[in-house]
Amino acid sequence: MAMIQFPKDFKWGAATASYQIEGAANEDGRGPSIWDTFSKTFGKVHNGDNGDIACDSYHRYEEDVDIIQELGSNVYRFSVAWPRIFPNGTGEVNQQGVEYYHKLVDSLLEKGIEPMCTLYHWDLPQSLQDKGGWNNRTTISAFVEYASFMFNEFNGKIKKWITVNEPWCSSFLANYIGDHAPGNQNLQLATDVAHHLMVAHGKAVYRFRESQAEGEIGYAPNVTWYEPFSKKQDDIDACNRANAWNLDWFFDPVFKGTYPSFMLEWFAKKGVAPSIQEGDMEAISQPIDSLGINYYTGNVARFKENEGLFDIENINMGYDKTDIDWFIYPEGFYKVLVKIKDSYGNIPIYITENGACYNDEPDNGRIMDEKRIDYLKVHLAALKRSMDSGVNIKGYLTWSLLDNFEWAYGYSMRFGIVHVNFQTLERTKKDSYYWLKETIQNDGFVL
Repeated sequence: MAMIQFPKDFKWGAATASYQIEGAANEDGRGPSIWDTFSKTFGKVHNGDNGDIACDSYHRYEEDVDIIQELGSNVYRFSVAWPRIFPNGTGEVNQQGVEYYHKLVDSLLEKGIEPMCTLYHWDLPQSLQDKGGWNNRTTISAFVEYASFMFNEFNGKIKKWITVNEPWCSSFLANYIGDHAPGNQNLQLATDVAHHLMVAHGKAVYRFRESQAEGEIGYAPNVTWYEPFSKKQDDIDACNRANAWNLDWFFDPVFKGTYPSFMLEWFAKKGVAPSIQEGDMEAISQPIDSLGINYYTGNVARFKENEGLFDIENINMGYDKTDIDWFIYPEGFYKVLVKIKDSYGNIPIYITENGACYNDEPDNGRIMDEKRIDYLKVHLAALKRSMDSGVNIKGYLTWSLLDNFEWAYGYSMRFGIVHVNFQTLERTKKDSYYWLKETIQNDGFVL
């Protein structure tokens, strides 16, 4: 048994996203988003599920804030639904939407919980998608207008800002693999969308500085880790490419002002290159204050010619999987964090998402999700290991506070530390909730 101890000033919390929990999709002036459209397109989402009601947090936010407070959280990450603020993506502001977020933020502040606000967690206004979405550079301008409004409106209240969440998902998963809204399957399109998302990020950071708003700003990429099966150079190169798709591709432009040359060369072989305009790389490389990191899974892999985009195959080493079929690989959490520090310097990092999908249901009113607790333990141990190795970790926010609408999986996959009955919307705290509460109280746990 070993004690895993965190600093007294360490930030603890949980995270959510607007479309996944809010519901009230057609209320108080909210416009439709690409996820409203995608989820109502036949065959796109499991069981035809959608976010019209979700967890109904729009009406139940006070109950949810009480749950956050009882957990002992000193920070809560949520996202704003862009079409709740600008129903058409730009132009006229929907004041009812603005008031909802004021009520939420005020409620958090009254309970001593610091709001961490994500501006873009995938719910692009449909009206902008109708004009080409992120493939149309006018969406960059619309995002900066929206971000600027939020910085000014919530200055002094929200002091932790995240521009874009998981740009890999909004670009490659949504526009090349096609599993997320808007569901395209075109590598060049996805590469351009990825670039435009990062230009939008950089220009929003610039606007944040210009507004002289209080606080800090960054973005929250998702990362994974492929460990080479052997020391063969082909295996190492294949894993470097697969890791870089999430990491270097979205980090190098921010921290170095360039795309990684080995990835540009690889994409060029596929007939693809980002459509870079003058000033883009300067925009993307605006200095940020902190970095959000989302990590869930990793694995061992090796070179296999013509396997996928990067000539790589996963090797099943017998690691346990969560109920969403993702390998449990805490070693990758440690390794990716150390790589980020070694490659990009000592930037303050918040773990903005880390958690596990287990579909446990109540048993006599109790949800005994021991596997989730085990997952949290080994990942928090890996996190502390990275901190002791010099990685500048400031806080940890688990995904997710609530079971919710899990994108293309609908309501079939549960990541919450609080169970939601999607018929009655009743919240029930899981054993993992109480474990995390105790860990927060003690600034650590026994492994």
